[in-house]
Amino acid sequence: MTELANIPELLASRIRDVADYPEPGVMFKDITPLLADPVAFTALTDTLAQAAAGTRATKVVGLEARGFILGAPVAVRAGLGFIPVRKAGKLPGATLSQAYDLEYGSAEIEVHAEDLAAGDRVLIVDDVLATGGTAEAAIQLIRRAGAEVCGLAILMELGFLGGRARLEPILDGAPLEALLQV
Repeated sequence: MTELANIPELLASRIRDVADYPEPGVMFKDITPLLADPVAFTALTDTLAQAAAGTRATKVVGLEARGFILGAPVAVRAGLGFIPVRKAGKLPGATLSQAYDLEYGSAEIEVHAEDLAAGDRVLIVDDVLATGGTAEAAIQLIRRAGAEVCGLAILMELGFLGGRARLEPILDGAPLEALLQV
């Protein structure tokens, strides 16, 4: 595991602010500089893998799309299976789906029906917690598959959007760990 004195400071220093993207008034948090830095990316992966161990997870779910980038190496590092949760229509074969509301419209996510089962303890990994809509849908989807959600681990939380307040009641005591607060 990476031994660095101040991992949150390292991670924050590698996230670039992009003003007015994808629309005017939005300050986009670009994690690509973090991913390009092998020391920072390793520190992030190791820290999230430690979170997985702390929850006794048996599988890691990554939320499309940046949750794939973070979740897959976390699963490998923690010695766990990785399950992608995709946008509707992207997975072949039998799937379970969960619709959810967005600020302006709705969306749907899916998982392969056979990838999760009773007895699985699932850590959800993603890059950003904003309003919590996608994470809430993922929690519902995982539970419908018969698995238990044992935690949610994210790189950064946009606290002003209220995602934590939305998710904590439905996490039923499972931890929500954010490495950075914005």
